[in-house]
This record gives sequence, C-alpha cells and structure tokens, in this order.
Amino acid sequence: MRVVLDTNTLISALVFHQERWTWLREAWKSGAVVPLLCTETASEFLRVLAYPKFHLTKDDQKALIHDFVPYCETVAELGADELEPCRDPHDQIFLRLANSGKAQVLVSGDEDLLSYRGLVGFRVITPAHLKAMLGDTTPLSAS
Repeated sequence: MRVVLDTNTLISALVFHQERWTWLREAWKSGAVVPLLCTETASEFLRVLAYPKFHLTKDDQKALIHDFVPYCETVAELGADELEPCRDPHDQIFLRLANSGKAQVLVSGDEDLLSYRGLVGFRVITPAHLKAMLGDTTPLSAS
C-alpha cells in the first residue's frame, strides 16, 4: 500500500511513545506500506527532527533517518497542483504528494487534512484507521 505520512504522524512513529508506534515502523520495514517522500516533505521531516524540544543529537537524528528513508519511494516530480486547496496551505504538499505518487492513503491526525473533501484518488485517514486496515487491532491512543 502506497502511503503518505504527514510530518506529525512520522515524527510520532519515530520519536514519541515508541512502543505504541512499533506497528507503523514494522509496516514500512516489512513492505506492508511504502511511504512516499518528495523534496518538500523530506525537508520538513529533517527540519522538525532538529527541533530542540526533541533533544535529539545529530547521531540520534541520523539513526531515525536511517530507520525510515531507506523504506521510502521518492516522487521526483509532483506535477501541477490541480487539487482543491486544503484549509491549511502548509498541508497542500501532502495532498499533492499523495496525488502525484498515486498513494492509496494519506495518514494524518490533522483535522485540516482529515476534513479535506476535494476530489482525489486517495483517502485521508487517521493512524488508527491505517492500523485497522493493516489488521493490527491493538488500541492506538491519541498522540
């Protein structure tokens, strides 16, 4: 399954409460999901990893990058943005990536994305919904 993970979902899976996010890391490592990246979303991921509030050393950041990026597919060109605008213009890049990369789902806990009603060939779902789709029934509490 081709997926786009918004930055908050990705950071949660890599940094926070790691035990409860093991399923998502295992999903990309096993190939059950193929995360998509583009230049803009990769840059956002790297920028957020460096936030002082996470207290991650450069080595910690490198380890997290190596725990994710090798399992991703890069979408080199996003094409024209013909999608209806998202309520939050900063989230538009995730919609464009999902559309151009032919993702089945965009995974987010962000209400601006979850409420998106534009006509697209993918669904915007929560991490809990993805977890259920993958057959893991262990509860996923809100992050």
